[in-house]
Amino acid sequence: MQSHCFRLLQKINENDGFASLLWPCSLVFFLVSTATVSSALSLPIPSLRFQPGPWRYAHATFYGDESASETMGGACGYGNLFSTGYGIATAALSSTLFNDGFACGTCYQIRCRGSPHCYGSFPIITVTGTNLCPPNWAQPSDNGGWCNPPRRHFDLSKPAFMQIAYWRAGIVPVMYRRVPCVRKGGIRFLLQGNEYWLLAFVMNVGGEGDVGSIWVKGSNTDWMRMSRNWGASFQAFSRLGGQSLSFKITSYTTRKTIIATDVAPSTWYLGMTYEADVNFA
Repeated sequence: MQSHCFRLLQKINENDGFASLLWPCSLVFFLVSTATVSSALSLPIPSLRFQPGPWRYAHATFYGDESASETMGGACGYGNLFSTGYGIATAALSSTLFNDGFACGTCYQIRCRGSPHCYGSFPIITVTGTNLCPPNWAQPSDNGGWCNPPRRHFDLSKPAFMQIAYWRAGIVPVMYRRVPCVRKGGIRFLLQGNEYWLLAFVMNVGGEGDVGSIWVKGSNTDWMRMSRNWGASFQAFSRLGGQSLSFKITSYTTRKTIIATDVAPSTWYLGMTYEADVNFA
């Protein structure tokens, strides 16, 4: 529109009509520009927070007893789930969901559906993936091999299962969806290893809940990418003793990255857990 007006003006000699033609062209350009800016401002702004996913179909069983003692430890390496903040609201994930450990720490809403053993109000529970439910190739997928690929399956702690269905059912169909993890405080790092090897268990991750990549930086070093050891643990082969430690964490799901500065002081010890002042939302 603007170039058309300018071409029109170039054909006009300086006369009384110049000003009267210039004003409409300028007005049109102004209106078009304003409309463009208004349209841009009205576009939705992507949320910085991790958003719930769609509801999907799966099945759920349980393992252990009402104490949930058998759910402690597990393939993610969270140890005592009570002391690390995960409690009884946990699940072992089938290998399809577990994703080789990259789903450690992810959170799910689960609701029992389509079974007479579901509680009538169909309550929704929120659980964290803390363990792997391994395949049972000796059993068919629809009769005992509940966690065989490509099944999506949740093996809940018994207390969690009892919140959605009568426990004697053994297995019930459910609807589930991935949701943001709500955590108190910052990301926590349990440090293990030795003088030449640092092993960090990453826990209490909010938002996406998962960890795709992690870097460590000593107060006297550059950033070093840590390799994944197993579950939610990452390792660096370097002498980092006597240095304060900072970590850079990238989510597996969204690739968002945050930096946790000086998480552990220079006097850090193996076997201790240190909490950052940042977390994913």
